[in-house]
Amino acid sequence: MYQHSTPNDPAVASAALERQPGAASGKASRRGFIKASAASLAAAALASPPVFAGGSDRIRIGLVGCGGRGSGAAADCVRSCPGVELVALGDLFKDRLDSARRSLKHELPAEAFRVSDDTCFVGFDAYRQVIACDVDLVLLATPAHFRPIHLKAAVEAGKHVFIEKPVAVDPVGARSVIASSELAAKKNLAVVAGAQRRHDPRYREIMKRIHDGAIGELVGAQCHWYRGYLWSRERKPEWSDMEWQVRNFLYFTWLSGDCIVETLLHNIDVVNWAFGGPPASALGMGGRQVRTEAKWGSIYDHFAVEYVYSQGVRTLAACREMPDCVDRVSERIVGTKGVAYGHGVIEGENPYRYQGSVKSSPYVLEHVNLIESIRSGNPLNEGRRMAESNLTAIMGRMSAYSGQEVTWDFVANKSQLDLSPAKYEFCELAVPRVAMPGQTKLI
Repeated sequence: MYQHSTPNDPAVASAALERQPGAASGKASRRGFIKASAASLAAAALASPPVFAGGSDRIRIGLVGCGGRGSGAAADCVRSCPGVELVALGDLFKDRLDSARRSLKHELPAEAFRVSDDTCFVGFDAYRQVIACDVDLVLLATPAHFRPIHLKAAVEAGKHVFIEKPVAVDPVGARSVIASSELAAKKNLAVVAGAQRRHDPRYREIMKRIHDGAIGELVGAQCHWYRGYLWSRERKPEWSDMEWQVRNFLYFTWLSGDCIVETLLHNIDVVNWAFGGPPASALGMGGRQVRTEAKWGSIYDHFAVEYVYSQGVRTLAACREMPDCVDRVSERIVGTKGVAYGHGVIEGENPYRYQGSVKSSPYVLEHVNLIESIRSGNPLNEGRRMAESNLTAIMGRMSAYSGQEVTWDFVANKSQLDLSPAKYEFCELAVPRVAMPGQTKLI
């Protein structure tokens, strides 16, 4: 039998609610949820330090979040280097866990698939049970809302972490990720984020040349994510509001961050990379033009944001999820001596085209770099950088939702926006109203 954690776990149900003034008390908030598990995880860390000692290079991994991206990340991690074993799985839903278990057992070598019934966990606290297993590295691939909670728990328990992007959906969550990443650095733990462009040799070479001055002083940039619809799931009569929303997390801001955070974040991260950090301000617009039915939740289907970087450099970031339209996923960095494209091309005074081979998918290379850094004793820590790019996307969304200009200082240091639900259980959960510029307030 799989280990199953009920939504009414006393550790969750008794956690103090810490939300904005006026919130009801006695229910588990995100921050209360984090605190509730700290003691048990700390005890587990003391009882079983995550050290692969004795000269062994074996690294045991646990997966939290068994959807398509989580299953893909687990397979990529195992394939990335010899001696990596998958030993534990956790998910909110048993059917998702069962599906991942079947596919990964078929896909991975027998010696690398060490999952048993005793290391499969279902429920809101399945992440705690995966972390408490004899694992060295935890892969976090749940909907983005849960990732700050899970990262904090994993780092406090002394585990290395691969955390998919987005790493948060609101400023409170992003600041939690930064704090957990700082703690990981003190503990000499790896935190690698699912921003695979950062591990792509084409992007790395282009960025090296940009930073070496190949296109001169940066004067602008454009990035786009124009695609059609992603997946959605029809609601079943037996599903609660909470279950329906989590199973369709893309369409609820509290779970995904909206499409600017879920998808355009990749491209925004590349622009931040080129400029050496996040922008000073954002002024954005967006709306809900095609996906207007209730089944699409409350998110927008398009955004366009002007970001202002140092020395007043203005850039454009835009995304659209509409069918039967032209697709474009790209980054274009403009300098006084030329133009660079993230995929490996420079035009201008110093033309260049990447000619090297890309031996592995960037989705695999990010795990190669992660595992090698752990084994070397110099673990990578990308947590702050990814949280800052995440906050850049959140800043654009907040501007579009409100119709106001949003500064980096506000979103990084002052905003108290926390999109957590009142409690974590399969219950009624109203769909938030669609944000209306000029009416939706900045928090």
